[in-house]
Amino acid sequence: MKNYRSIHKSIPFSFVINKSEFIGNCKFVETEEEALEFVDSIKTKYSDATHNCSAYIIGEDKLIQRFDDDGEPSQTAGIPILEVIKKEDLTNVCVVVTRYYGG
Repeated sequence: MKNYRSIHKSIPFSFVINKSEFIGNCKFVETEEEALEFVDSIKTKYSDATHNCSAYIIGEDKLIQRFDDDGEPSQTAGIPILEVIKKEDLTNVCVVVTRYYGG
């Protein structure tokens, strides 16, 4: 088994930019099914949000990499989330960024 970097625990965070609120959630996942379940749970929790964009990387060799812009302009939300995960050299992690549009 290889050593790899992931997250230890999930702590939601939020901030406001130009009157839009962004809420970030992440979770340790080991399968694509777990990642999709997490994304669905966040979409349910924040069902009134404008967008719930997501990205995840799974596996020691990082072979599973997916993203979703959830209605934001193509490749403006999911890919940047995925790129941050890659830059931090993480795997077995799913990140969902919720946006409440504020003007």
